[in-house]
Amino acid sequence: MQIQEIKNRFGIIGSSGRLDRALEIAQQVASTNLSVLITGESGVGKEVFSKIIHQLSSRKHGPFIAVNCGAIPEGTIDSELFGHEKGSFTGASDSRKGYFEGVNGGTIFLDEVADLPHQTQVRLLRVLETGEFIRVGSSKVQKIDVRVVAATNINMQDAIRKGKFREDLFYRLNTVPIRIPSLRDRAEDIPLLFRKFASDFAETYKMPSIRLLPESIDQIKEYPWPGNVRQLKNVAEQISVLEHERDISLATLVSYLPRNEGNGLGMPILTTGPEPSGGGVFSDREVMYSILVEMRKELNDLKGVVYALLQKHPELANQLAEMGRTSSGSSEWAGSKALAQAPESWENRFPNNEVALIPKEKALAPGPMTHSVEESLSLQEQEMDLIARALKKYRGKRKNAARELGISERTLYRKIKEFGIKY
Repeated sequence: MQIQEIKNRFGIIGSSGRLDRALEIAQQVASTNLSVLITGESGVGKEVFSKIIHQLSSRKHGPFIAVNCGAIPEGTIDSELFGHEKGSFTGASDSRKGYFEGVNGGTIFLDEVADLPHQTQVRLLRVLETGEFIRVGSSKVQKIDVRVVAATNINMQDAIRKGKFREDLFYRLNTVPIRIPSLRDRAEDIPLLFRKFASDFAETYKMPSIRLLPESIDQIKEYPWPGNVRQLKNVAEQISVLEHERDISLATLVSYLPRNEGNGLGMPILTTGPEPSGGGVFSDREVMYSILVEMRKELNDLKGVVYALLQKHPELANQLAEMGRTSSGSSEWAGSKALAQAPESWENRFPNNEVALIPKEKALAPGPMTHSVEESLSLQEQEMDLIARALKKYRGKRKNAARELGISERTLYRKIKEFGIKY
């Protein structure tokens, strides 16, 4: 099968040489029973490659299961993977098969394999070496025939040096390594991916597709995309839904990207070093934090400017309040309604760009019409708020909430206990 046929079959877009090389290795190793270790940053599509290997192998008619090792609590992961006997631990009212036993004759994909506890690593090593395993609470050795494809987004050599991962297990898993390039390493593919996502969202939401103007295309290729394909897809969806104009200018595009003052580009400066948690680059959660902080700063500035304008033109306050009462019986949203309904009248009222002429200290001066906006910018409080909102959105389902937040379910469980979040 040609590489282009594989791309068409599995919905892979791009012509990068690094991407093609990764697909070639996946195709070549698929016909064997060798273990494969897929590496790459979060969001590059490691699970897609595991499915390619399974579907192109002789096991394609057998079962396939993807297991996120980081989402399973440490106390139950041995039972989940290898099964347990009745009475082997509190709550084990019946015997049950584990994932390995259930996928016998097929392929198991172990995502975030570096998060496995040491005890589980020993069990997995035995499976890879002998094809044998023992259920939790049992002494009976069982044979299985399972192809293992593992994936990680961290530097495994660093994990080995720090004693977090067994070296012998690493070499067993890393029989054939596949490195999936990050999005910034195949910048020529970014416009194609964006166009595909834009087309998909246009069809989903029944609206015309958005289009990037030439200067926007240059910028989207230069942006580092720390969240890779997942982040690019999210940005395409946001712009598709929120923007009325279908031709996307550079200014519009940049407004949807996380910014970092100081580099002159309106773009974040990211490093490729490990995070404190052992991750790869700037995490999705940190990107969300930066967006929230930046939005709050801009909102404060905007409120200060509006207050200064109303001080300079007091007759506008009465007009805005009247418009709000007329349309909704309340003046709470009067300002936003006035701006939406009569933008021309506002431009005519300030023909000399009076907003730009207002001194910063005056624009931000507190007054009786301003709300208290000096909220805490503590990352811990922001994190608690995001977690609580995600849990509420998914009605307490931790798996879905963790996926929304871009963290593992085990990390989410730990954060819930740490912060005492009720849901």
